[in-house]
Formats: sequence, C-alpha cells, structure tokens
Amino acid sequence: MDIRLDDLRGPEIAELLNIHLDFAREVSPPESVHALDLEALRAPHISFWTAWDGDRLLGCGALKELDSTHGEIKSMHTAKAARGRGVAAALLTRIMGEARMRGYQRLSLETGVTEDFAPARMLYQRFGFDTCAPFADYFADPFSVCMTRTLAD
Repeated sequence: MDIRLDDLRGPEIAELLNIHLDFAREVSPPESVHALDLEALRAPHISFWTAWDGDRLLGCGALKELDSTHGEIKSMHTAKAARGRGVAAALLTRIMGEARMRGYQRLSLETGVTEDFAPARMLYQRFGFDTCAPFADYFADPFSVCMTRTLAD
C-alpha cells in the first residue's frame, strides 16, 4: 500500500469523495453532514492523503489545522472493495504522525452515531480517541459524536 500526499486532481479521488458525500447524506440529516467536498478540501490549511494499490485508489483521509496545537481528521473513507485490509488504520497512522510532526498536542474528529459509522468509531477508539464535547464549529447533535485524543509521545 502506497500512501501519498495528494493534490486532489485525479478523477478517482473525485469519485471516491462523491461516494463519501453521498453516504453521509444518505445516513444523516443535512444539518448533520460535516463532510467536505473537493473544493473545501483544497484549502491551504488542509492536507489530504490517498492510499493506493498500484493504480487502484483504496482510501483517503485529511488533516485540517484548527490552530497551532490542534488538528482535525476529515474525510476518512475506504473504498468498499478495500475494506478490511487495514487501509483506514494505515491512513490514520500517517495522519497522526503528521500531526505529531507539526507539534499538535491534540487531534479531534467528528463522525456519525448510527450503526453505519460503527466501524469508524471502533477504529478511532482503537487508536485512543475518546468521546468529547463539540469542538471548533461543531454543535451538540444527536446524529454526531466528537472524539479527541492527546498526542503526547
């Protein structure tokens, strides 16, 4: 598996992000969908990685800088055909490593609470993330859960 910093220009990436957004919109009400589209992910304070097997896109994930000590995980998604192969864990490991390298003290995320998001929540818990109060621009929402962890070595 090759994980690379991506410029979000490939058609495979646009397709995977559309699948990600469609999924979020299908299982959550509009006000509870916090997934970013392609243009929003191109913001200068967001870094985006993709995982590949040859020319096959396996998954993606992003790191958004909230401030000089706090980052947010965004747009984690594994292609359906690649699930169960450790793609999300590899991407999360890469993102956490980058966050540490930047000197972030905390890494947070928002995800859904329905059964559709259970695999994501279990992954984050396995990596030491705990439920927390809403952060940044998030608000209390029965369809969302915020999670965070410190990045002390």
